[in-house]
Amino acid sequence: MAPIRFDETDDLIDICLDNVFKAVFTRNTPASQGALSRLISALIGREISVAAISANEPPVDSLRDRQIRFDIACRAKDGEFINVEMSLNPDPFEPVRLEFHAGKLFTGQDIRGTGKSYDDLKYAYQIAILAKERFFADESAFHTFEYYDPAHRVSLNGRSRITTVELSKLDRVVEKPIRDMDAQEHWAIFFRYLTDKAKRGKINEIIACEEGIAMASEVLMTISKDEVERARLVSEYKYQLDTQSKLVHAKREGIKEVARNFKTLGAPIEQIAQATGLTPEEIAAL
Repeated sequence: MAPIRFDETDDLIDICLDNVFKAVFTRNTPASQGALSRLISALIGREISVAAISANEPPVDSLRDRQIRFDIACRAKDGEFINVEMSLNPDPFEPVRLEFHAGKLFTGQDIRGTGKSYDDLKYAYQIAILAKERFFADESAFHTFEYYDPAHRVSLNGRSRITTVELSKLDRVVEKPIRDMDAQEHWAIFFRYLTDKAKRGKINEIIACEEGIAMASEVLMTISKDEVERARLVSEYKYQLDTQSKLVHAKREGIKEVARNFKTLGAPIEQIAQATGLTPEEIAAL
């Protein structure tokens, strides 16, 4: 593969858009498949090779049901079950949502039948790359969760894991020399700063030392230069934003109606504000 480098003039489509993320990592090409295997290996801390991708959502070329989250469900050659997703605007309930889907991923395995036991259960990994929001109070951008007794600091050492990457916590990491970063940090910096033209030099350094990131860059460059593909992905993202905006607008209008009813009943504005989250000024204007 020829060396990949991005110039400051390259207009790259944002890989943190969930549909672009899926388009880069689920193509039937050696570069796309290799990039996915290396991304997962870096994030879970052990070498794996993706054998198959499950079509649990609309395929990359589908324009229907675009409001569904574009995650990547796959299985490794050693049998591990892995779900990877890019979440641009995660909801406040994201942590418990991840716990729910990690449980389903693990318990969805079939060990019924003669000669099978719990020892035949494979590892299951739920991986979430959180693009904008901070979810955990510490400053670490990377977390791996498993069943654990916090009182005695004992792990169950089970076979299900939840891994999160918070791209909003990389301001200090990006200042480190590339040689002092690990593979997780290389991928996180790539996702966060790829479209930041001021960071192109650092991105090119990462591409030069991480083969998987070079593979992902090759696919992304192809997408960015393909006007039809780029227009399709942008259209998909616009549809997602429009749908999300309509839901948020409807929710806000519902809250205003509740506040209006309380106001009609004579409830104090301070109590209405506390119950609805609206400001006293917003309530007074109703």
